[in-house]
Amino acid sequence: MAIDPSLLDALRLRREEALIGGGVDRIEKRHEKGLLSARERLAAFFDGGSFIEFGMHAHHSCTNFGLEKRKMPGDGVVCATGYVDGRPVAAYAQDFTVGGGAVGAIHAKKICDLLDFAVKAGIPVVGINDSGGARIQEGIEALSGYGQIFFRNVLASGVIPQISIIAGPCAGGAAYSPALTDFIIMTRKNSNMFICGPDVIKAATGQAASLDQFASADAHAKVSGNIHLIAEDDEHAIHLAKKLLDYLPSNNLGDPPHRMNNEIPFVEDEGMNEIIPADAKHPLDMQKVIDRLMDPGSWFEIQPDYAPNMLTGFAKLEGLVIGIIANQPTVKAGCIDIDSSDKAARFIRVCNIYSIPVLSLVDVPGFMPGLAQERGGIIRHGAKMLFAWASGTVPKITLICRKAYGGAYLAMCSSDMGADFVFAWPTAEIAVMGAQGAMKVLYKKELEDAEDPESLEKELRKAYSEKFASPYQAASNGMITDVIDPAVSRSTLALAFRGIMGKHETRPPKKHGNIPL
Repeated sequence: MAIDPSLLDALRLRREEALIGGGVDRIEKRHEKGLLSARERLAAFFDGGSFIEFGMHAHHSCTNFGLEKRKMPGDGVVCATGYVDGRPVAAYAQDFTVGGGAVGAIHAKKICDLLDFAVKAGIPVVGINDSGGARIQEGIEALSGYGQIFFRNVLASGVIPQISIIAGPCAGGAAYSPALTDFIIMTRKNSNMFICGPDVIKAATGQAASLDQFASADAHAKVSGNIHLIAEDDEHAIHLAKKLLDYLPSNNLGDPPHRMNNEIPFVEDEGMNEIIPADAKHPLDMQKVIDRLMDPGSWFEIQPDYAPNMLTGFAKLEGLVIGIIANQPTVKAGCIDIDSSDKAARFIRVCNIYSIPVLSLVDVPGFMPGLAQERGGIIRHGAKMLFAWASGTVPKITLICRKAYGGAYLAMCSSDMGADFVFAWPTAEIAVMGAQGAMKVLYKKELEDAEDPESLEKELRKAYSEKFASPYQAASNGMITDVIDPAVSRSTLALAFRGIMGKHETRPPKKHGNIPL
């Protein structure tokens, strides 16, 4: 017996209603602003534009303060699973054309169901946020929905990669779900993210502030550090999300998507020696070092605009996915300060969660001095880096390029902090402090009494460097694996990482350590 045609017609009508969301007119208005609809965003994200939708027919009949009753197609969010570059991924996109994408009970349930499915299936989740906030008409049920999403964000944390895209408004409590995920991408235009808006800030504090000052992508990327990447538009944001997934495993039990070459060529790169300044007072541009060490075009910097004195990002070395933490001497001489400590510690922990080996590139004169840093808690923030390195069980390799002084030497992962290999260039200086500071402590009287203090200081500095700061002195104590020619750095690191990939390390049983937050 054939199916009743009227049933298929009814199904077709329901699907058409869901597909247009808040209506063709509202979608066109978004296009005029350079924005995609929720479904267009997901179609651009998934291979071939196809996906399986969760809860297409779920919706809430919303009473608007007793004045009207209207349907909410899909309840303002599209949830789906599909493939991205051949890998299964889950994603949701809030639909601003339906009630401003406001979160209500059914809306939240759909997102929670998708997160539960992703954890069960062991696949990443990408959330595209574009919402006016909690649905006021639903009162505490809307707040409950947010709480349930937050709870699942935390359950999924460290199990599956979670990426958030801010592609519209994301205000109030809504901002906390992205904040609980691994990475946040924010579009430069048409989006904002904040807890309290300008009017609330004005009423509470008397301060006049525009959204550009605290809620824009530039403000979050450069000042607050809340986001990791800026996208120019929807398409760029989706591209960046796909690119991130190319460095991440599907879950914490799987390996990153390595594409290792069968053989590692041992080739000398004389160009590496040429980028090292002859004068130790001139900064070494660590970006140039990374470009020469890694596979061409593979360096993907994370948080490039925040705390630029510390570089963090993913790269590939002979096809092996690795994370990189590097001092950048061209900014603040490469000193470690409060913001760069937080940036590095967070990234180290992300790599450890997802079994991504980590390379530390060192050229650091110390922690940033100053009253503001001390009063701001540099001790606590710097300790986060120590905690992250010491608790990490992934392969960890350190390359000391030039300066490695004091506590900052340890904070960049010395052998004492769990580095599996520590290599150093002949230009490395490893010591409690730099030669200039050491002169004032060790040879103060001699310099005061000298007839030619300038010549004596030069002589003493050389002797100090050879006796107390030489990489060979550290190597003689077993603190360095080897002192290497910069030209062979790439081949040496590739061989070392390949050899340590089978690393297995256990720790004392406990719920979790108490990181100094």
